[in-house]
Amino acid sequence: MKETVKPIYKHSEITGKIIGCAMKVHSELGNGFQEIIYQRALAIEMQKHNLIFNRELEMAIYYDGIDIGKRRVDFLVSDIVMVEIKATSKLDEAHLAQVLIIWKLTN
Repeated sequence: MKETVKPIYKHSEITGKIIGCAMKVHSELGNGFQEIIYQRALAIEMQKHNLIFNRELEMAIYYDGIDIGKRRVDFLVSDIVMVEIKATSKLDEAHLAQVLIIWKLTN
């Protein structure tokens, strides 16, 4: 997993471990399962690597500083890194937009 750790990136040590865990899950399970299956497997793998996380965590969405609702994030690791599971063969602009808007609106 060390190849994914780059000190120039914020939280690189944690994200490197998360990426390594996700790659392990993908190599074991391959394609074709629903997101919940990958989520469960990733939880097991992250526990093996002593990552501290909350799963299916409800986070407040803010508009103009006002809480306007809740959104669940698949994982919040070490209270700083959000992880969204996508069970698809290709990520597109809509997937990226979803993650970026969640990041922005949850502060």
